[in-house]
Amino acid sequence: MPERPDAISAEHADRVPDIVIITGMSGSGRTQAMHVFEDMGYFCIDNLPPSLIMQLAEIIGINTGVGRHLCVTSDLRSQGLFDELLDTIETLRDHEMTCKVLFLEASDEVLIRRYSENRRRHPLAKRGDTMADAIQRERMALASIRERADLVIDTSRMRTATLRKRLQTAFSELSDEQLMDVHVFSFGFKHGLPAEADLMIDVRFLPNPFYDPEMRALTGLDEKVSNFVIDHPKTQEFLDAWFRLLDAVMPGYIAEGKPRLSIAIGCTGGQHRSVAIAEATGRYLERHQYHVSISHRDLAKANLRS
Repeated sequence: MPERPDAISAEHADRVPDIVIITGMSGSGRTQAMHVFEDMGYFCIDNLPPSLIMQLAEIIGINTGVGRHLCVTSDLRSQGLFDELLDTIETLRDHEMTCKVLFLEASDEVLIRRYSENRRRHPLAKRGDTMADAIQRERMALASIRERADLVIDTSRMRTATLRKRLQTAFSELSDEQLMDVHVFSFGFKHGLPAEADLMIDVRFLPNPFYDPEMRALTGLDEKVSNFVIDHPKTQEFLDAWFRLLDAVMPGYIAEGKPRLSIAIGCTGGQHRSVAIAEATGRYLERHQYHVSISHRDLAKANLRS
């Protein structure tokens, strides 16, 4: 059987489908692929019979123009379910919804090793079967489905990050930067280190507004404090280096397939300097098209009384 390309063709790339159906060999990474679709914002359901896809699409409003997308995994090893899938795709088209079938596979050697490592029984194994027998039976049962799939990916020697990139390229309208959720937050060292930080920067070396009586009760969200911190020559020098560092490391996190990144910025109390720098960092990343959220962990603990 000739190999199909592992990237969608130009005509498939015109529009991200309303619905993606994941199927393929047991142990080839269907659940892992579904998690990628979850990170891309798809509404995901595991192991859904094809006959229920249309009903689910209507329930979550796929055909209402709200921009939602649906991803389901389906076990299509019987001819009856394959026929249901073809009927479902025709019904979806009648309702002006697009549907693509993603087929995942892997070599017999890799599937045998994965089952051995996971100590799982193959779902098609019969009494007296070897693992190779069960895999071959499944491969034959899925041959017609594979032939009709819109995208076939062999995960035998594919790293998780590579699979994520393939699926994002094929099934997301967003850029690599927009697909990464970046959480920038400030904190105060005196309230404890943040356990969830992927990157952490200490800005206690910057000039401290706390020692100015007019700014002591303010925060880094106030314009006077923000200007004091950001406009200082030492801060400008730091931000230049800090942003260059982000320019260097962010593409690396994207290349590794990291869907979420937490950046923690700390000062003594989490009230002035860290807040102002966190806001500046968030704005910088937003200008570079990252999906950014900003929060201030310890701001509620600040002494805002003059």
